Amino acid sequence: MHRIFQRYVDLLSAAEYADGFSEAMAVTATALGLSHFAYLAMPRRRGKRPLVISTYPVDWVSHYVRRRYERLDPIITLALESTEPFQWGLDLPSKPLSAAQQRFLHEAADFGICIGFTVPLHDEDGSVAALTFAADQRRPQFEKCVDLQVPVLQLMARCFHWQVRRKLLQEVTIDGIPLSPRELDCLGWAARGKTTWEIGQILGISRNTAAYYLNSARSKLGVKTVVQAAMRLAAAKADRQD
Repeated sequence: MHRIFQRYVDLLSAAEYADGFSEAMAVTATALGLSHFAYLAMPRRRGKRPLVISTYPVDWVSHYVRRRYERLDPIITLALESTEPFQWGLDLPSKPLSAAQQRFLHEAADFGICIGFTVPLHDEDGSVAALTFAADQRRPQFEKCVDLQVPVLQLMARCFHWQVRRKLLQEVTIDGIPLSPRELDCLGWAARGKTTWEIGQILGISRNTAAYYLNSARSKLGVKTVVQAAMRLAAAKADRQD
């Protein structure tokens, strides 16, 4: 366990973008016998979309974000109200759910997300996130793993959230110009040669949304092309490393 956790910490420390964080958690969760995870950070400002980093099926994540399901999701509702970790599932007792929430859970189950263990993450400034480990009901070892590893999973969730908040949820300035975490995420992938469609698939957003963030970053930086914006980002990173 010590080696697994040390590798996890090392991967988190090296991660710069959402894909790096996803890999760090996915590798560690797999080593513990857990199949899927999802991290969701609620937006601080009304109208903004949440940050989602997940190994759930891409189609489900895209659908979830597009439909603004964080406002309906009963797991997120409970995470907003409680600081204690909890298990959930279609067959587990819970608070009464609305018809829409019940439909949501059955819709998630169609993608193999049937049972889960969620760690709410509340910050002193009032912001809230949640990290969930989930599995199909056909994986009976899931509950056994959760029961045995609750303290470890809580610590993993807190470490993940701390690093994500430090690296992705704080605005970063390039030559004094602030860019949002999502703008930086899209620009970082564009710098690696990814198309807007590929960026959308990676981040669980639509192609048009990825293009919107890239154009927003380009406009803020006062350049004509996304390539020029990506070069500004690379130059800023190089300056910080010197």
